[in-house]
Amino acid sequence: MTRRTVLKATAIGAMALAAAGWLPQAIAADTIKVGILHSLSGTMAISETSLKDVALMTIEEINAKGGVMGKKLEPVIVDPASNWPLFAEKARQLISQDKVAVVFGCWTSVSRKSVLPVFKELNSLLFYPVQYEGEELEKNVFYTGAAPNQQAIPAVEYLMSKDGGGAKRFVLLGTDYVYPRTTNKILRAFLKSKGVADKDIDEVYTPFGHSDYQTIVANIKKFAAGGKTAVVSTINGDSNVPFYKELGNAGLKATDVPVVAFSVGEEELRGVDTKPLVGHLAAWNYFQSVKNPANNDFIKKWKAYAAAKKLPNANTVVTNDPMEATYVGIHMWKQAVEKAKSTDTDKVIAAMGGQTVKSPSGYTLTMDSTNHHLHKPVMIGEIKSDGQFNVVWKTKEPIRAQPWSPFIPGNEGKQKM
Repeated sequence: MTRRTVLKATAIGAMALAAAGWLPQAIAADTIKVGILHSLSGTMAISETSLKDVALMTIEEINAKGGVMGKKLEPVIVDPASNWPLFAEKARQLISQDKVAVVFGCWTSVSRKSVLPVFKELNSLLFYPVQYEGEELEKNVFYTGAAPNQQAIPAVEYLMSKDGGGAKRFVLLGTDYVYPRTTNKILRAFLKSKGVADKDIDEVYTPFGHSDYQTIVANIKKFAAGGKTAVVSTINGDSNVPFYKELGNAGLKATDVPVVAFSVGEEELRGVDTKPLVGHLAAWNYFQSVKNPANNDFIKKWKAYAAAKKLPNANTVVTNDPMEATYVGIHMWKQAVEKAKSTDTDKVIAAMGGQTVKSPSGYTLTMDSTNHHLHKPVMIGEIKSDGQFNVVWKTKEPIRAQPWSPFIPGNEGKQKM
């Protein structure tokens, strides 16, 4: 038997074993497939398209350094088009048909809630890169964005402080779905614990894609006449553009009524006239403007990638928090796979706890071994006229996530998997 015959027989045998289910797909294949599940059209495309692109950049970077376990990563991209049921269909397609080892994706909590049953049923892994409302802890999800105690609560504490303007009245303004409503439920309970009365809290919701904020902004001005007022915005997607434009049209300055946003970063402000918005706030765990060598490298790589791939408006691309969380998540997954020596879901889950990455935020981020959330710093930034943020407050160390808010009754003792 010649060497060629032996090799051919071995290859045929391996294929037969793979077909029979004896070899894991990711190991049987020449590449490791990874899914990218982000809206590239519809109301959320303004926020999610850059996450798809930074995921591709990160995969390219990993492949250039030898891949994962000696195999190249092969991205499989789908567009759920800001359609929440379609997210579940596309997730199932990625896992069952495309045989991906992991999925990086979703932005809104309604999209994440839509895909959760699929990941649980098929025992696959989702890395979710966006701040969210908490009240969830799933074996099949790693949350690389912020829990409420890593964004929403510190932001409102800042607004109530002397440095933040000493707000005593609050407008909770959000898009009408699970993330804003649950976050505001937590914030209302938190504000009550601080002595803020119900009459001093106004809660308003608008549908996805809402564009007429004239009446809402006029009502905010009226409400603010009753005392020192701040707006907490959980508006998501392209509705942020008309909201901020209307703030400018109405002459509502940050010195009068500061707005702190949880879903507005550098990407959403790109192309918006930010001069009327100077001084308004955003709370995140990363800003492009933070100065450190890891961030300088991240920004440089992203700008070079955008230019090389001729991304739209490549000369004005920016980085933001969910992009950083995507980048960190992919690198952590790679480290866990190499520690586990397998892409098997349960083995990767076991290897993820305690993984660390020196992140562009300037902090070393750690994946908690009991709750699948990152320990993250908290930063509050003021919008500048160039669409960047001046960091006015930040924590000294990364904060451990509390997925289950202590301000919601019944959550005691729920912080572990």
